[in-house]
Amino acid sequence: MPAIVVVGAQWGDEGKGKTTDILGTSVDYVVKPNGGNNAGHTVVVGGEKYELKLLPAGILSPNVTPVIGNGVVVNLEALFEEIEALESRGADTSKLRISANAHLVAPYHQTLDKVTERFLGKRAIGTTGRGIGPAYMDKIGRLGIRVQDIFDESILRQKIEGSLRQKNELLVKVYNRRAVDVDEIVEYFEPFIERLRPYVAETEQLLNDALDRDEVIVMEGGQATMLDVDHGTYPFVTSSNPTAGGSCVGSGIGPTRINRVVGIVKAYTTRVGAGPFPTELFDDMGEYLQKAGGEFGVNTGRPRRCGWYDAVIARYAARVNGFTDYVLTKLDVLTGIESIPVCVAYEVDGVRQDEMPTSQTEFHHAKPIFEYFEGWAEDITGARTFDDLPVNAQKYVLALEERSGCRMSVLGVGPDREQSIVRHDLLD
Repeated sequence: MPAIVVVGAQWGDEGKGKTTDILGTSVDYVVKPNGGNNAGHTVVVGGEKYELKLLPAGILSPNVTPVIGNGVVVNLEALFEEIEALESRGADTSKLRISANAHLVAPYHQTLDKVTERFLGKRAIGTTGRGIGPAYMDKIGRLGIRVQDIFDESILRQKIEGSLRQKNELLVKVYNRRAVDVDEIVEYFEPFIERLRPYVAETEQLLNDALDRDEVIVMEGGQATMLDVDHGTYPFVTSSNPTAGGSCVGSGIGPTRINRVVGIVKAYTTRVGAGPFPTELFDDMGEYLQKAGGEFGVNTGRPRRCGWYDAVIARYAARVNGFTDYVLTKLDVLTGIESIPVCVAYEVDGVRQDEMPTSQTEFHHAKPIFEYFEGWAEDITGARTFDDLPVNAQKYVLALEERSGCRMSVLGVGPDREQSIVRHDLLD
């Protein structure tokens, strides 16, 4: 049975949570393989809105085992706040499993994240200040604290001491902040030990055993392709690999066991934080998309920058992820727009480029080349088949499909789980 990867194709906030939730009604495990509580999902079930940050979207499907993989960095405060919030609304979180090899976000990671951003000034990346980048830096620098470490106080203390030896020099001498006390951090983790223990598992074995039993696994990547530390708009990226290949590393599922890679792409484009954005709108239409689409961050409340659909980015994302299918979300937001532009190429220094520029400098200077498509005025939120859509909406979808390098298998026409048009079964 399949292992399916769900990946954002733009700069995040495409609607991955809804897609995973839809799939979650038919699968056995949903895995979060990367990121932390710096990116969230909004899922609407039966008119009820749920905002998820660390927890996989599949946690709302009662037959699913949700898994936080080894590639995630876990803020325990945020984790248990989210668990408590869901349980207070009647959700069952007891099936959650967390990899013993996942890394933990410590308070000093958040401190460093915030002071570093302030120190960078105009060169700031636009992070959420949640400590995700510094936690990944410790992981790569072999100074990180893993979930399994908090169950052995001796190891935990050694790791905290090793990590703080350098960080305190930086905090005190460069950033003029107070040094962090080792005992303070050990005490910070202590209340979480017994609460965390029932959730911890050797998830790599758990997931591969599930595939051996012909069960279905969905891996939902956090953030998105253009925020990938290797393949995104560096340095304005996240600190992990939210592309399809990163899902293998962050879950312990080998690439030969993946059957389908599903890209999630919005019917227009948004991004949060700094960095280049060729189709960005700075006029009333940008404000319209922001309001009509509810484009405000789940985690931070920050308004998202809005622009038209970028087929160059869609083709690039399809290539580097190996997408088998696209899910097109928020098609309903475009209702009422008379003429809808789609970016099909860039102009860089007077030269047309049909694919992603090779350098950061070129992408910063890229100007969109648009094709225009007639809009529609009819309400499409009740459409459940492709033929239910107005002709111009159908033409728009087919045009995006032709220019994006991958078939459009599912269309989102509203925020609720049921407001979807399935053209091709993602589990078939």
